[in-house]
Amino acid sequence: MDYIFDTGSELGHHHLDHLGKLLDTPTTWRLERLGLRSDMRCLELGAGSGSIANWLAARTREVVAVDIDTAQLYDVAPGVQVIRHDLRDGLPVDGPFDLIHARLTMLHLPQREELFGRLVEALAPGGRLVFGDITDRPLEAIAVPEPADRDLWDKVLHLSHEVVSPARGISWTWARETADRMTTAGLVDIEIMEYSQTTTGGTDGCLLHRNLNQQAEPLLLAAGATPAELTRYRALMTNPDFKAWFYQFLMTSGRRRSGV
Repeated sequence: MDYIFDTGSELGHHHLDHLGKLLDTPTTWRLERLGLRSDMRCLELGAGSGSIANWLAARTREVVAVDIDTAQLYDVAPGVQVIRHDLRDGLPVDGPFDLIHARLTMLHLPQREELFGRLVEALAPGGRLVFGDITDRPLEAIAVPEPADRDLWDKVLHLSHEVVSPARGISWTWARETADRMTTAGLVDIEIMEYSQTTTGGTDGCLLHRNLNQQAEPLLLAAGATPAELTRYRALMTNPDFKAWFYQFLMTSGRRRSGV
């Protein structure tokens, strides 16, 4: 099964740039408060542009950055090892790791359950597993230029989240289930951080929506959207009179018991 989004493309470059501007600050805030040491070995899954891998490399001993497409990982810091690999085939490198972090990666993988088990096994005693994923919380439109735009927003999101995404193996419930799965796996000190914000047309959240819509255009048309609807939707995403809630982002962390 192919992924919906191609991060190695020009659209993919902008996709990763918008994500970094939206989520790097809450991500690094959370990772820093989990406790980082200069002797830590880290695994960064779905490394994207390498922004988090580079941030970790400045604070830890070693970072292994893995992505299915490493085209955007061209400017990595010393201490970052880049590996091109499809996580649907498992882990490309053995543990143990003191920190394993995956942002917006697990929800895309139909084989997430099997990979989760391998990640737990790859943790060093006392090591931390951290997932950052978005949930299925409805993205309410707060302000729209025209009344019909609210229905259009709802339709496009329905097709995106309820039709196209599940057919490609994306799980919108994974983020909410992660804490329970960590508990079942025997991890301790499990914590969840929630982050969200509103987004206005022309800002990174809406521009990311527009970008993803462009990448998924053939699938959305096949699911029932019309070219005119997609054109209007993309115009809304650049219109400052449009405002909506962006995704709810959950960062869930768990620690492997020391001596285990």
